[in-house]
Amino acid sequence: QVQLVESGGGLVQAGDSLRLSCEASGRTFSNDHMAWFRQAPGKEREFVATIRWNDGGTYINYSMKDRFSISRDNAKITVFLQMNSLKPEDTAVYYCAARISGSFYYTKAYEYDYWGQGTQVTVSS
Repeated sequence: QVQLVESGGGLVQAGDSLRLSCEASGRTFSNDHMAWFRQAPGKEREFVATIRWNDGGTYINYSMKDRFSISRDNAKITVFLQMNSLKPEDTAVYYCAARISGSFYYTKAYEYDYWGQGTQVTVSS
């Protein structure tokens, strides 16, 4: 059973940066994928970014690719979401997700097998 624990959320001002972390445990990651999604009140869960564990390949939501990046620490089995130039519309609960197999980039929530509890990011104007 994979467990995902997010951290790093908080209240920031517009223009600030924030780095979220997601630590995984419960299995050895090899062909897995990890991703970040976000969900604002009253909205559907939205894909943010994903990373393939075996080669570090990344895919980021086109609307966010200039401000957000995703990376990983293999030794700590941790994935990071670096968010720069934050805007009030980035306010949401950010979720970490894991998929245990596959060769492509996966951007739909139903394509992921495990989820963290979420961390709140609030950006004030």
